[in-house]
Amino acid sequence: MSKFVAALPMYDWPEARGEIDAQWARLRDAFRQRGIDAPDAVIRSNRELPAVPGGIRDGAGKPVAPDPATLPPNELDFHQLWLSPALLFAQTCWGPMELGLAKHVQVVAQPNYDAYEGGQGELYSSALVMAVDGGPSVASPADGKALIPIDLIRAKRFTFNNPDSMSGLIGLTRDLEAMGESLDIFASRGESGGHRSSIVAVAEGRADIAAIDCESWALAQHFEPAAKGVKVVGWTARRKGLPYITARTTPEKIIAAMRDAVVAVERGSEQPLVQRVG
Repeated sequence: MSKFVAALPMYDWPEARGEIDAQWARLRDAFRQRGIDAPDAVIRSNRELPAVPGGIRDGAGKPVAPDPATLPPNELDFHQLWLSPALLFAQTCWGPMELGLAKHVQVVAQPNYDAYEGGQGELYSSALVMAVDGGPSVASPADGKALIPIDLIRAKRFTFNNPDSMSGLIGLTRDLEAMGESLDIFASRGESGGHRSSIVAVAEGRADIAAIDCESWALAQHFEPAAKGVKVVGWTARRKGLPYITARTTPEKIIAAMRDAVVAVERGSEQPLVQRVG
């Protein structure tokens, strides 16, 4: 059994888990071919994280997270996953990275978003969605610049997935600031807990607008019935997408081998998987 853990949680919708498992199987096999002790499967709960008696500590010995064994076993705490000393490979978001996670992990590669409207290479953007009103949805700008309908969204109720989300909150905040505006243009702001929940909230009339990253929006159009009740009214600017990361203690030799592996997997796949980093 591998001493490492891996996870691909950011787009791991129940309906897409077969695809996520297949993605990991391709990566796992490529890692193993390069001598990396990759685990058989991705984890999806705190109970699958190795216990760390006394809690997780940083390089200076300072506590940064509790022992995973003390957390609700059937849930998956993303920050606990990202900080695990056993982490071989996982996804995160540049929001948490900018807010302090970056000093505890190492970036392996960047995903490729060419398959999604609003994406280009390692860059992605978020669709601004509101309730359908008979009008057409707005296409993603070819130049990747922000397309924010200020007059349309002013005084509306805004919902976002998480406070540290680049796609759901931070990116839109920065685009508004570049226009001389702020989140104060909204009548209210509320946290939904996830992009899918934000879409449902808008469709059901509990919120008026949300920012949904382009891959989550593609998933919603396939699997979430509430997506039929919303339309795209604008887009945030393109930014670097969700990075693949590993623990801060992972040796450079293993990171280099993983980078080679993910490039090999991309070349062997019909759909681009990653952009190499480093």
